[in-house]
Amino acid sequence: MIYRQLDENGDFTIGSGSANYLQNSPEAVAQAVQTRLKLWEGEWFLDISEGTPYLNGIVGKYTSDTIDQLIQRRMLETQGVKSIISYQGLYNGEDRSYTVTATIDTDFGTADIYGAF
Repeated sequence: MIYRQLDENGDFTIGSGSANYLQNSPEAVAQAVQTRLKLWEGEWFLDISEGTPYLNGIVGKYTSDTIDQLIQRRMLETQGVKSIISYQGLYNGEDRSYTVTATIDTDFGTADIYGAF
């Protein structure tokens, strides 16, 4: 598993050769999870079925029971993820964001996931 490392703004890192890549590490899997969670279903023109179903399952009334299930399923379907060790989802009504904090077991060790979506 090889992923080009992202900087704090979510942009590709460049200019450092192989140091710009995460390879066979918990960090590579964690970045894959975070990238998959940020991709909205229908956003990628090559496969509009790919992505997190924010509009068709997460955003809206009466979805509080399914949000965590959908996000956890998306995490578990990521290459390299074996299981979710701990998970917490928190909705912030002021800025209408959903924050996920999790620890996952990967093929290469454990990794922490944190992000607001």
